[in-house]
Amino acid sequence: MKIYIRVIFLLTILSGYSQEKNTDKKVDDLLKKMTLNEKIGQLNQYSGFWDFTGPVPKDGDAAKKYQDIKSGLVGAMLNVKGVKNIYKLQKIAVEETRLGIPLLFGYDIIHGYKTISPIPLAESASWDLLAIQKSAEIAAEEAAAAGINWTFAPMIDVTRDARWGRVMEGAGEDTFLGIKIAEARIKGFQGNLSSNKNIIACAKHFAGYGFAEAGKEYNTVDVSNETLQNIIFPPFKAAVAAGVRSFMNSFNQLNGIPATGNKYLQRDILKGAWDFQGFVVSDWGSIKELVTHGYAKDNIHAAEIAINAGSDMDMESNVYIKYLNDLVKNGKVNESTIDDAVRRVLKVKFELGLFENPYKYCDEAYEKATIGKPEFQEGVLDMAKKSIVLLKNEINLLPLKKSGQKIALIGALANDKNSPLGNWRLAADDHSAISVLEGLQKYKGNQLTYAKGADVIVGETRFAKEVKVNTTDKTGFEEAIATAKNANVVIMVLGENGFQSGEGRSRTDIGLPGVQQELLEAVYAVNKNIVLVLNNGRPLAFPWAAEHVPAIVEAWQLGTQSGNAIAEVLYGDYNPSGKLTMTFPRNVGQLPIYYNYKSTGRPMQEKDPDVVFWSHYIDEKDNPLYPFGYGLSYSKFEYSNIQLDKISFSENGNIKVSVDLKNNSEIIGKEVVQLYIRDLVGSFARPVKELKGFEMVELKPFESKTITFIINQKTIEFYTANSKWEAEPGDFKVFVGGNSEATLEADFQYLK
Repeated sequence: MKIYIRVIFLLTILSGYSQEKNTDKKVDDLLKKMTLNEKIGQLNQYSGFWDFTGPVPKDGDAAKKYQDIKSGLVGAMLNVKGVKNIYKLQKIAVEETRLGIPLLFGYDIIHGYKTISPIPLAESASWDLLAIQKSAEIAAEEAAAAGINWTFAPMIDVTRDARWGRVMEGAGEDTFLGIKIAEARIKGFQGNLSSNKNIIACAKHFAGYGFAEAGKEYNTVDVSNETLQNIIFPPFKAAVAAGVRSFMNSFNQLNGIPATGNKYLQRDILKGAWDFQGFVVSDWGSIKELVTHGYAKDNIHAAEIAINAGSDMDMESNVYIKYLNDLVKNGKVNESTIDDAVRRVLKVKFELGLFENPYKYCDEAYEKATIGKPEFQEGVLDMAKKSIVLLKNEINLLPLKKSGQKIALIGALANDKNSPLGNWRLAADDHSAISVLEGLQKYKGNQLTYAKGADVIVGETRFAKEVKVNTTDKTGFEEAIATAKNANVVIMVLGENGFQSGEGRSRTDIGLPGVQQELLEAVYAVNKNIVLVLNNGRPLAFPWAAEHVPAIVEAWQLGTQSGNAIAEVLYGDYNPSGKLTMTFPRNVGQLPIYYNYKSTGRPMQEKDPDVVFWSHYIDEKDNPLYPFGYGLSYSKFEYSNIQLDKISFSENGNIKVSVDLKNNSEIIGKEVVQLYIRDLVGSFARPVKELKGFEMVELKPFESKTITFIINQKTIEFYTANSKWEAEPGDFKVFVGGNSEATLEADFQYLK
């Protein structure tokens, strides 16, 4: 039997190798037939520029781009959706050009196409990798049905600064968890690329974008090589290993060189050390921006720098199509460099099966039957419930009683059907989310009364240069206060509008926007039984609420099924199990704040209040409002009895770490058990804690279970002062618990 399995395994490997070699031959054969201009065309990506089902443009830029498609001078499009539109363009590319090379169609499928899942930061709070993968599968299947075959996701930037608007698009502050979530999303999007339900993924932004100075969008990045290697790079390297077919470079500078023109990033690391075989696309217009950075003297120079640095496809700078031909003729760019880039793009098109069937994503009947399928709604509802984090629940205010209660629901966001969709939901129908009001109205046993209180923002937000916050209008306060006075429980839905986070949405004040804090305090003055439900795309600072309000629920922006998910959690039909993946600060002045910081030479010394010369603030506590990994449940979990099966191990050995977990309540629940390690002495100073394992455990009422983790050489490896990944011998601590402030600990050694 073992021999049979080995034979099958070997045949599978050989079959895959044979298919890859066959694809390579097809690519090379096609490449030999292409003119230089046709090659450059494959590296040119345009955004949608007219209604493709309407009349052909006769003049201007749109007419020029249309002719480029007919001439085989376009390799990919973005921001085109719908089978009718995509079929029209694909038909031109395949049937009216000399070589009939099909187009790639990219779109920002960040957390759903028409059916919207929670924002990615919310999904990461589930710590449920299978659910996250399923969410990506739903997004891919629905987008593919609409003709799209490429998503610009997942964003796998590690990020520590809640001021940066794009934190909503990633998996938070931790590298280990970021790796796992990147793998899950890539697997969900890409699956089996021969299927018409999957699309190619794009790992972005390479690299360092999440460390933009001051949390300001597009800002420069200045980090050490140790941080780059140990914190920023690993999720991207894991994406390569997971088979991601495209990368997107980032807007920022790194070591003084913009990422789009950074040879070290794209050629030395990505395509060299990691042997990435897919292609790299620039971010929107980022090749032209090399000039603005002061790194290229003009657009011609920018094209030269970018292609030589390894940026394969030009997204909407239009400089490759204009200048690469002359740059090759003038000897500034080798044609072999062009060939390498084109080969990468063509290979992905072959892998997608587009040469075999260019119209595999162009079935109108399938599109109509697939978009918004009921099972998609069930899937995003499941994801939304798993994303909710219970931050506080004093006096057992939650779950709500299902009858005999007067409930006041307050806040403009409670009756908002648009904001819960969050940012990056380009194809979604506006106002298509289930509101919190609608979700709660399905529970008929209580008397529910709604009062708006105050608007969060004023006017349009989606394309506005500035999101205008309501800082003056309090006309709804009186009604809200009166409604709260007569209630047994007050549910206040406060937070950010869906367009206050995302690209270009950096904030310097991450408290409750506008007059919402005043509204909260005014309602609290007449009724302290408040359940605060937060809708937001980033960690917020709300120290007053954390101190005074008895129940707080972090409900993010949860997508299409937002209100139903929140209602089920509030009423206890779903027991929350989410855990934070970004640290919540007390004050914006603490940013960037993260759990895996490094000790200073003078760490915090609270035991000696008379000493001032240590690392601290004089006007705020050092510790966060809520730490990474934190989240409560309606169940009561207790940790005890951490045990190691040995106190040391060497290169080929391991240590088993076990801990007992008990559900000391009458409610079945799930707990994310987390394992952290501290390397006490290293060739580089090591963080005070690093997440190295986690497991989702479900326990029945009063059930106990022993949870076991394995620590081996791989677990403790890092990029050392020897400029390589290795495990250094020495002393370590291991911590296990329900968040990054876990106190159960034990000691072990690694011997070399």
